[in-house]
Amino acid sequence: MRPHIICHMGTSIDGRLHPSRFTAAAAGVSREVLRSHYERIHDRFDADGWIIGRKTMSEMAKGSERPIAYAPKVPREAHLGKQNGRKLAIGIDPSGRVHYGKDNVGGDHAVAVLGQQVSDAYLAELREDGVSWVFAGAKGDDLPGAMAQIGALFGVKTLLLEGGGKINGAFLKHGLIDEFSTLIYPAVDGVAGAQSIVDYDGPEGDRPGAGQALRLTHCETLEGGMVWLRHSVERAPG
Repeated sequence: MRPHIICHMGTSIDGRLHPSRFTAAAAGVSREVLRSHYERIHDRFDADGWIIGRKTMSEMAKGSERPIAYAPKVPREAHLGKQNGRKLAIGIDPSGRVHYGKDNVGGDHAVAVLGQQVSDAYLAELREDGVSWVFAGAKGDDLPGAMAQIGALFGVKTLLLEGGGKINGAFLKHGLIDEFSTLIYPAVDGVAGAQSIVDYDGPEGDRPGAGQALRLTHCETLEGGMVWLRHSVERAPG
């Protein structure tokens, strides 16, 4: 059984993703306090790990590519490094482009979700680093299969999905989001086309949330005027 997945994100009032683009905090409101709410609530969930996309994981892992000569042929099956009781830092990386240099990201055990087309040399690099991996099908887009593997292999019950927008959109399309935790900054971005917290990348006219409905379960105003919303995801009526 796959883990319970909570999409935990911060956004401006117009749904945008990047705080660096938001309008300034109002007089007397601490920008640092606003920013602190996200991690505080992240910790409050006490989830078994978190999920991000390739670009963000590359920025956080900060590893460098290492050429490995004569890499052995590796079967395309899951590999478990030594978790040692740590939470999981899961990177969705179908093409195998993130370089870790160690077995953790921020102290949490690194797990790569890959496509089967990645090279044996890349897998050898991950093995040397102590990184775990699972395969999400040939192209790396079988997210339901990958989440089921992670649930079974690591015994995790709850994971936080923390974007970017395209990864969140893909999880929504696959019906993998059980709950949304949304922190709304008292700010606006305002530019058309700026990335949003759910930014599905699919065929024109596709509706990634079709068949799903949201039920508000929590609404709280936090210090500085940030609003925290929680919604459970249900099957839509009819």
